[in-house]
Amino acid sequence: MNAAALFRLPAVFCAVVWGSLWSGPIATADPLERCLRNKLEYAHNDVTVGDLRRQCLQQVSGVEHSLPRQQGAVEQRLDAERKNVLRPFTIMPHRPNFILPVAYNSHGYHAGYHQRANNDSSYTFDSMEAQFQVSIKTPLVVGLFDDSTDIYAAYTNHSFWQVYNDDISAPFRESNHEPELWIQFKPQWELLGIVNSTNSLGINHQSNGQSSVLSRSWNRLFATIVLEYGDLGLIFTPWYRIPESDDDDDNPDITSYMGHYELGASYRWDDHTFTLTSRNVLESNYHRGSVQFSWSFPLGDWPFLRGYLQYYSGYGESLIDYNRYVNRLGVGLSLTDWL
Repeated sequence: MNAAALFRLPAVFCAVVWGSLWSGPIATADPLERCLRNKLEYAHNDVTVGDLRRQCLQQVSGVEHSLPRQQGAVEQRLDAERKNVLRPFTIMPHRPNFILPVAYNSHGYHAGYHQRANNDSSYTFDSMEAQFQVSIKTPLVVGLFDDSTDIYAAYTNHSFWQVYNDDISAPFRESNHEPELWIQFKPQWELLGIVNSTNSLGINHQSNGQSSVLSRSWNRLFATIVLEYGDLGLIFTPWYRIPESDDDDDNPDITSYMGHYELGASYRWDDHTFTLTSRNVLESNYHRGSVQFSWSFPLGDWPFLRGYLQYYSGYGESLIDYNRYVNRLGVGLSLTDWL
């Protein structure tokens, strides 16, 4: 059973409940009730009561506009999170969680900083490595201001593992750590079918936990705007880098490569999710930006592990190489995606 199915009420179960609550003969039911009873008896398990009610209202009165708007892909995920958020010890996925056992960069990885840190000029990296990302969040405060505002904390780890590089004992080339804290609003504005699902304001720290020539870090204030149109989700995340002193700044020109925003679009088609994100493309006049495309897809009937393909082109893939171009294709498994 997939995650979405956990929050759908099977129509057959609904039929049993409906029958147990209904005490009057069919002859006394109004047309809408008769239609619902008939459809519940023969409906497929994947059909929801909302779907059947929509069909019956159209059949009986032809007033589809009187129905609530059907939830899109973003709202379905948010609704699933709301149903879990008040459970004790709740930890939920934040960004995509994946593992890429095979990730190949056609431009190769620069080892100069590591050569200096290890005092070894023969220290080199393979173009093929493994990558994985673990991203989780937990609610701190929920239901503020008439249930329109929540506060969350999250942690994301993206690791780059030279697992096939036996010459240097298969080390982790880098691990990027990213804790963040934000306040999230649910405006639910709608215009021409486009829904503003959530907005956020927060603070973000990202570093690689290294020292000396390998050290990279920065802190940001950020905002997030999430829009939805059916099964298409759009996200805009602008940020402001918190300034550091010249003595403490390991990467003073990082915004020249990472920019001041990220744009993302995620589309769910059947049981497939396609995502496209970009940073600093327009801001750098197409010279120092990045584009990432990913596709998660089902693997047979297994509900939790999914196939995953990810392509990255541009700068800022990792903190240690934020100012070096990467052209990487990875294949692996996805545990959770944006939608």
